[in-house]
Amino acid sequence: MEILCDPLDKSELELEVDERDGEEIIEGRLIGTVTGEEYPIEDGIPNLLPPDMRDD
Repeated sequence: MEILCDPLDKSELELEVDERDGEEIIEGRLIGTVTGEEYPIEDGIPNLLPPDMRDD
């Protein structure tokens, strides 16, 4: 059972971690396995808004 999925097509997301504090992911990204879209993780919070709705 997947908890998080790509908001564009509901496919799986892969996790890339840049910074970790124990079990908590501080910085990184979730990447859509089909779309290739990247969703940033900043300060431990993933931004899963579609690309056209994000403030870059």
